Amino acid sequence: MKSNNFSKIMVIGFSGSGKSTISKMISDILNIPVLYLDKVHWLPNWVENDARTECEIVSNFLKDNDSWVIDGNYSHMSYNERLESADLIIFMNFNRFNCLFRAFKRLFENRGKTRESMADNCIEKVDFEFIKWILWDSRKKSQTDNYKYAFEKYGYKVLVIRNQKEYNDFIDNFKSKYQVFKF
Repeated sequence: MKSNNFSKIMVIGFSGSGKSTISKMISDILNIPVLYLDKVHWLPNWVENDARTECEIVSNFLKDNDSWVIDGNYSHMSYNERLESADLIIFMNFNRFNCLFRAFKRLFENRGKTRESMADNCIEKVDFEFIKWILWDSRKKSQTDNYKYAFEKYGYKVLVIRNQKEYNDFIDNFKSKYQVFKF
């Protein structure tokens, strides 16, 4: 990676890997805005947003902010622009079973609630479609080609987190480097 001073951070990876959690933590520590692409994609009550509107929201966010954290994949939402602009690209590459476990853990922690990273009234759920997405569909070549592209073109600024130990180490190191202690 080319720099230790990150002001534009893109977090991509598999569903259930912890993208939103790590994005929130980074945003809080650096005191920079975070954009959750799930919140852009989903309207209240699990209704999908219009693709053109989604692109406008992301493009405006990129134009309006000198520093940011953007959480999510969504290749149709200014993906190349996000990759190009980012100082750091974090790829959450947890195995499928760990992602499924984390999705169920998140379900139990947020039972009956909407997470901060989702649109209003998108109550946390894990259904067959989502399980299938985590275990198979999100791992198909058509989906993983976007990650491969990020590595091929921007590998010098990609950090891969593969498991809980690497996740914890990253968080500990990031906090110790950037955390400002308040008294």
